[in-house]
This record gives sequence, structure tokens and C-alpha cells, in this order.
Amino acid sequence: MTIIIHRIRLHDGVTPIRFETWVRDVDYATCPELPSVVSFSVQRVVDPAARKHTDAKGVVGDEIFHYVEMIEVTSPEDFEKDMQSPPFRKLVSDFDQMAKVVDETVGECIGDGYRA
Repeated sequence: MTIIIHRIRLHDGVTPIRFETWVRDVDYATCPELPSVVSFSVQRVVDPAARKHTDAKGVVGDEIFHYVEMIEVTSPEDFEKDMQSPPFRKLVSDFDQMAKVVDETVGECIGDGYRA
């Protein structure tokens, strides 16, 4: 399985309530229409120190992200196909009005991992 991790920053003027309501009511609800998506979750960053950016000189900058989303997919190729679908394009259109992905990390799970 491939895991995609996004750090997300809300646009100025977008409230957390608006974004989180959309995540719960629209984003999560669309996942069954995307066959490559094995799991998907969005986490609110609650530690203010973790939301700060530190540059190469150790200077702490402005808050750079408010949420982290984790997408587990069957493969990058399968997910790429889903990204071309009308349901996914609608998600992107909605998302772009509220937020921006400021960082992406793609990885593969070592073994099966652990889930309780």
C-alpha cells in the first residue's frame, strides 16, 4: 500500500468549522466512489509548536499548516486514475476554495504495520 500525507493550510478567512464540516460531510462521503482509496482521514493539528516552520538557519516562521490528511491507496497508478474522475475533480474544486496543500510526502508501509 502507498500512503500519501498532505499538510494543509486554510486560506485566510476560511474557518475551521467550515473546512471540518466539509471534510466530514463531503470529503469522507466521496471516498467510496474512489476505488483506489483504502483509508482516508484528516487530523486537526493541535500542538501550536508543530504548526511552525523552521528554516535552515533555525528561524521560526509563520504558521504553515493547520491539518494533516493521510490517504492510503492501492497504488499510485490506481489513485492517478481516480484523480481523473468527476467525483475527485469536484473534491479538488471544493478544497481549492478553502485550503492549500503545502507539503506532500508519499511512502510505502513497511510490513503490515499495526492497527488495533
